[in-house]
Amino acid sequence: MRMQPILMLVAGVLLAGALQPAAAQSKLDEKIDSNINDWVGTYKYLHEHPELSTEEKNTAALVASELKKIGYEVTDHFGKYEDGSPAFGVVGVMRNGAGPTLYIRTDMDALPVTENTGLPYASKAREKRANGEVGVMHACGHDLHMTVFLGTAKMMAESKDQWNGTLVMIGQPAEEVIGGAAAMLRAGLYTKFPKPDYVVALHDTSVLPAGAVGWHAGPMLAGADSVDITIRGYGGHGAIPNITKDPIVVGAELVVMLQTIVSREADPLTPTVVTVGSFHAGTKHNIIPDEAHLQLTVRTMTPTQREKVLAEIQQMANGIAEAAGIPAERAPIMEVSKENVPATINDPALSERVAKSLEKGVGKENVWPGQPIMASEDFSLFALEDPKPPICMFWLGATDPAKWKEAQEKGTRLPGPHSSEFAPLPEPAIRTGVKAMTTVATDLLHK
Repeated sequence: MRMQPILMLVAGVLLAGALQPAAAQSKLDEKIDSNINDWVGTYKYLHEHPELSTEEKNTAALVASELKKIGYEVTDHFGKYEDGSPAFGVVGVMRNGAGPTLYIRTDMDALPVTENTGLPYASKAREKRANGEVGVMHACGHDLHMTVFLGTAKMMAESKDQWNGTLVMIGQPAEEVIGGAAAMLRAGLYTKFPKPDYVVALHDTSVLPAGAVGWHAGPMLAGADSVDITIRGYGGHGAIPNITKDPIVVGAELVVMLQTIVSREADPLTPTVVTVGSFHAGTKHNIIPDEAHLQLTVRTMTPTQREKVLAEIQQMANGIAEAAGIPAERAPIMEVSKENVPATINDPALSERVAKSLEKGVGKENVWPGQPIMASEDFSLFALEDPKPPICMFWLGATDPAKWKEAQEKGTRLPGPHSSEFAPLPEPAIRTGVKAMTTVATDLLHK
């Protein structure tokens, strides 16, 4: 049967349109193949040369240098901490005509952890501290994040015919101490550079095998507060406790009662964590001290929940002290650190778009439901500064698939982020990360 010329033309246009995405993905695969060895080399170099939070001088210089080579307009040493000291933030801008503005963010700092992976490229870095020498390690995978970030930057620069708008690449310092995002925003990130329409990031995880990614709409990471409580009593001789008001007993009772905030006060369907990580009091066996000091970490998923939990902690501390006969003028002192961070809440609409891009980029079978966790990030702050852009962070699998499978079947332990044994599998994780993030960026800046 012969097709009319106009129908043949329409059919040809539709077929070409259907093939374009597949052809673009195939071309991306070829580009990744030609670069993957270099990227693995970059990853291993970064892994071997970690730098602690606020000290990322050489790491930031490497990121800035690579972005300049690719063709980005680069500003380095960008950011200002609350005490006025400068930060090692990096901002790379690539303009490609009219269109939306997308920010892609990576973190750059390492942790004070002595590496115990046995890898040939394991970190041997050490740093002197006031209380002794500590090892330094990329125990949270920021080396993997940076490598994927640089790979994505290159792929986007080499495919400008596929997108329109402005791409802003953000190398953020001091994520581990919850200071870097605020430092860059304080220095005018959204006023000195194009205002973002979207901000995206990824984070590696041991929960997913390398080759897989995960996404979740809504709360992704918990908000975190550091809380200090000073229980004030009246000290005295341990042999005559009846004439004292023992702050250790009050503190011990408070530790136990705090557990009921989660078990009896919080909504069972809303994740909440109240952990006492430090309890210090006294100097000698037979002396009841005047004070006891508790340090807590509090993790919540919404601002309302946060205020409720913090109020309940104060109420419990005051109530237990009063019941013990401690007068109001010596009521417990509760201090909430200013270095807190709100929950990371992925914008639902943006998350749905990111999910579709992930499926296109790495295959639907490799896109998994990403579960929220109670760890925290300062990525959340990028959504709170005007123009308050939608944000989305997705998970990047980092575990050797064979070890992941064994863990699922036999329950073997999988070391995760912040462990001295955390060891992402570089090649498939980098490949998947670059492919996923490049596809997300291209789709958000689609012509």
